[in-house]
Amino acid sequence: MTIKDSPEEWEVRATATPFVGNKTSVRTDDVVMPDGSVARRDYQVHPGSVAVLALDHQDRAVVLHQYRHPVRHKLWEIPAGLLDVPGENPLHAAQRELYEEAHVKAEDWRVLTDVYTTPGGCSEAVRIFLARDLSEAEGERFEVEDEEADMELARVPVGDLVRGVLAGELHNNCLVVGVLSLVAARGGDGLDALRPAEAPWPARPFES
Repeated sequence: MTIKDSPEEWEVRATATPFVGNKTSVRTDDVVMPDGSVARRDYQVHPGSVAVLALDHQDRAVVLHQYRHPVRHKLWEIPAGLLDVPGENPLHAAQRELYEEAHVKAEDWRVLTDVYTTPGGCSEAVRIFLARDLSEAEGERFEVEDEEADMELARVPVGDLVRGVLAGELHNNCLVVGVLSLVAARGGDGLDALRPAEAPWPARPFES
């Protein structure tokens, strides 16, 4: 038995978009179930995201402390951002986010993992990159606003992040998945066996 996700699309009898926001929208679909009945499903339509687990030579990860209003918490997170342009190359987007949020660049990029964040209620797909061989970016720092104006930047040892995740003290999806995937990769075939930075991503097809 092969354990692998597979694409599939059930018949939709009717669809509506009752809400359209700045970056996302809400869609309502009437979906035909296997027994022929029709069930209504509401979900958020999301353009997709990228995130970056950036490691320095001391095995510290670049993390951000940022307020997230929906959950009423300031969360420690790894740099991340939306795929604002349809078909945008996710590596280019990740490099941009690392520069804008941490003013850092990296020479070595690999795909750490791909995830659907909340597939029961949102179409968001996230590609999490591993970035190594870090250095300070040149030029002016990106001008931040809104929640990002209060953002704190730090470099934290990977071991401390793992302990925080398992203790229930760190909750950001991309940080949790990224850090634990890093540990799993190191315990498996090693980081150099990870997929290349421009590996295909069926969830969000892009041009090289």
